Amino acid sequence: MSIDAILLASFGGPEGPDEVMPFLERVTAGRGVPRERLEEVAEHYLHLGGVSPINAQNRELLVHLRAELDRRGIDLPLYWGNRNSAPFFADALREAHADGRRDVLALATSAYSSYSGCRQYRENLAGALAEASLTGELEVRKARPYFGREGFSGPFARAVADALRSAAEDGTPAEQALVLFTTHSIPVSMAESAGPDDEHRGLPGLYERQHLDVAARVMDAAFAETGVRVDHRLVFQSRSGPPHIPWLEPDIGDALREAHAEGRTTVVVAPIGFVSDHVEVVWDLDNEALAIADELGISMHRVATPGVDPEFVSALIDIVEEHLQGRAASSALCSTDCCRNARADLPVVAGC
Repeated sequence: MSIDAILLASFGGPEGPDEVMPFLERVTAGRGVPRERLEEVAEHYLHLGGVSPINAQNRELLVHLRAELDRRGIDLPLYWGNRNSAPFFADALREAHADGRRDVLALATSAYSSYSGCRQYRENLAGALAEASLTGELEVRKARPYFGREGFSGPFARAVADALRSAAEDGTPAEQALVLFTTHSIPVSMAESAGPDDEHRGLPGLYERQHLDVAARVMDAAFAETGVRVDHRLVFQSRSGPPHIPWLEPDIGDALREAHAEGRTTVVVAPIGFVSDHVEVVWDLDNEALAIADELGISMHRVATPGVDPEFVSALIDIVEEHLQGRAASSALCSTDCCRNARADLPVVAGC
């Protein structure tokens, strides 16, 4: 059966102060996150009026996806659902089914392989089908991670090149500049289990290797454009788990302090772990990391995420076309043992 609908599947976020704590409780359910940490993160949202930018960004992305579908003559309806806030997956799937749709392709706003970034979407979509009493009535498949597509890395490459060019024009020697590629930290155990069992080769795991691949491609493209070669590193942000559980490091703050100790005067921060400038990007980088950089006397340039960059939007619709034409990449990358859930063995929808 060919797909007959598209679902933009995202994380979700609160749209008012009263929604902040219920949202955070849904996100962290069963993970043992201390209440103090939830209250700390809640303050980040409340500082922004209790509204996460992610929903408005997804609404904007839907407009651009619709325009690209129409430009290519692809007559498929486009739905939107979230894991943790309205519109929830179950509601979006009920709507699609009521419209007569039976085979939905889910495009997640997550580009990489890990439990939280990939398999959890498959679990949540399977759970939503059950909640909506649509199991067996509606097929949902998740598109594979798209970190390797030029439409994802290209916008980062152009932005990094612009930042390095600007730094050079301001007189910063290449040896005093550094590019920090940031992504969401995850538990070390989750990083080790990312990918199918036969891909587990210790750290760096598949999650890290994919990010390192993107970072290398961005730096190669930026060098080709500017002729400026500078050091780069992968660092992490937005840790949220219990303090006794190891998470991926170094944290962006520690990386900035190390850069200062090395005599770096300019740091370009590229959040390659994210597709849009939502709360974790805006707060953790534009507030906390920037404050550390200012305190150290480092000039910090934070580049934008792809958002609705035409190249990124086009890459997402390329995925749709590949499924429509039967050209979607098949691989053992995603299987029943891929990115295991350490807490429970739950049903998943098809895909990757």
